[in-house]
Amino acid sequence: MATEGPLIAAVIARLPDAKYNLAAYGVTFALAILIEAPVIMLMSAATSLVRDRVSFLKLRNFSRALGLGATGLLLIVLIPAVFGWLTGTVIGLPHEVADITYGALWFMLPWPAAIGYRRFLQGVLIRAGKARLVAWGTVIRLMGMSMTALAGYLWLDMPGAWIGAFALAVGVTIEAIVARFMAAGTVQELLDGQGDLESSKREISYREIAAFYWPLALTSFIGLTIQPLLTFFMGRSIAPLESLAVFPVVHSLSFFFRSMGLAYQDVAIALMGERFEQFPALRRFALTLGAATSAALALVAFTPLADVFLISISGLTPELAGYALIPTRILVPLPFLSVLLSLQRAILVEGRRTQHITVASAVEVATVALVFVALGWGMNLVGATAAFTAFLGGRLASNAYLLGGCRAVMREKGVASVG
Repeated sequence: MATEGPLIAAVIARLPDAKYNLAAYGVTFALAILIEAPVIMLMSAATSLVRDRVSFLKLRNFSRALGLGATGLLLIVLIPAVFGWLTGTVIGLPHEVADITYGALWFMLPWPAAIGYRRFLQGVLIRAGKARLVAWGTVIRLMGMSMTALAGYLWLDMPGAWIGAFALAVGVTIEAIVARFMAAGTVQELLDGQGDLESSKREISYREIAAFYWPLALTSFIGLTIQPLLTFFMGRSIAPLESLAVFPVVHSLSFFFRSMGLAYQDVAIALMGERFEQFPALRRFALTLGAATSAALALVAFTPLADVFLISISGLTPELAGYALIPTRILVPLPFLSVLLSLQRAILVEGRRTQHITVASAVEVATVALVFVALGWGMNLVGATAAFTAFLGGRLASNAYLLGGCRAVMREKGVASVG
């Protein structure tokens, strides 16, 4: 999934008005992931809660309601008056970028519901020990997105940001449909009462689901405000257009290496064990994975591979590549911190202390804002450099905060503490 960003950015960079379209695509994606925030944690919720027929049906209804609500929110944003206030007054986008962004957001209309639907079903598959099917679904999604982007590049006469948004929407819709067929057998077993994922059945109410899910949803909402927040800050900083243009390229490169750490959260939830028996092995694996992914990003950032990626692959001009290089190097520790964050969150989800995750996300966002204001406005750093430095600072603060909650859960479980 993390290859989507670099691929789409590379297509947009090779189409007319690349600087404006890259900036518009970055803003579109930032708004889209903020709007999808209520559904993003459905995979973790399904992995943790779906055990039998009752829990499956109730969480399915819950996920459908969230998907409809998120789609309604996107439609509200697309009301011209609301969109004009958001992009003009709040974010301060140049008129040319705002116009392209508005069209791109319409292509993203299927995005929230499709994301929620497939994440719910993928959580069911993970809980049933069928994570490999999730990987195959993502491969199919990538193929659909890539073919759509290529077709748009070759034959569609429309702005690059629109092609990028259209490709994303097609890819995730295809993945949602594929997830439905892949999960059919597991779902039927749950509905027939023959495939309960635990020997002891239990009743679960919508109130319990909401109480469990609310901190997770609030966490994702708070966490996903970072990208729109940085977009707002960059629009009012040094070199705003250049910073907005390189942001999706640098962010997608970082996300490529962070993605394995993000996936680790649901793996750790599924494998931890009732009494956290598997925690030592999960911790060893996390440390190895984090070190390897950060080392791989460093190999790109501090060698001639940087020019290969930024100019030859992503299609940035040498001028824009210069704006992207320092932020890329700043983010080298982030993949390691992302793996650590996933392990910490898995501990807290399985320990039923999700409120700590919410507070940690708030700490992260607050730190991002403070660091950017200090560097971008106080020291007049280039917007992209200040943004990614703030991004790294926020993640460090979040990791540090979660250590206390994780240690408390480990003490309860009688396991050697984390950190």
